Amino acid sequence: MATRIIRANEYRRMRWKNGQGETAEVAISPSAAALDDFDWRISMATVEADGPFSAFNGIDRTLTILAGAGLRLLPNQGAAVELTVSSAPFSFEGGVAVDAVLIAGPVTDLNLMTRRDRAWHRVRRVAVGGVPVAGDAASAFLVAPGGASAQVSVEGLQFWLEPLDTLEITLAEGPVEILTVGAAGVLLVEIGLR
Repeated sequence: MATRIIRANEYRRMRWKNGQGETAEVAISPSAAALDDFDWRISMATVEADGPFSAFNGIDRTLTILAGAGLRLLPNQGAAVELTVSSAPFSFEGGVAVDAVLIAGPVTDLNLMTRRDRAWHRVRRVAVGGVPVAGDAASAFLVAPGGASAQVSVEGLQFWLEPLDTLEITLAEGPVEILTVGAAGVLLVEIGLR
């Protein structure tokens, strides 16, 4: 197992694919990949206005709110979904047209994307307590929520994450035990290759 903290001020900033906002890229694989050839990508965005999501055909996406009142997602296929800082992550096909409507002011979201034929992912909120990272994952990321720091323990090693920081864990064999301390909890992202 190897770990590294990626501080929020180290994320690579770029325009959204549709040009209507800015994203902060947390991590991407391969490391030199562009938006049309990554295996997986983790990013954060501050959404300040209603509008459409960028389309990513062949991509599985999961969106989670990190800060702000929330978003109402209006997909052209299926029912509307309301996301808040306490709701479960929402997964959908990246090629589906989705409009986002702010509930009450700007939000910061975490966007995880995996190319369906190359990688898979899981995203879940982890509150205080222990949780194992599955042995079938190649990498895991712990993301601190907006507005709160998080203390985490990974196999006995202690880490302090400031708001929106990320701890990257490269896994070897077998599951890894993660313990979180503090009411805010963290987001746990698990990624595996096909």
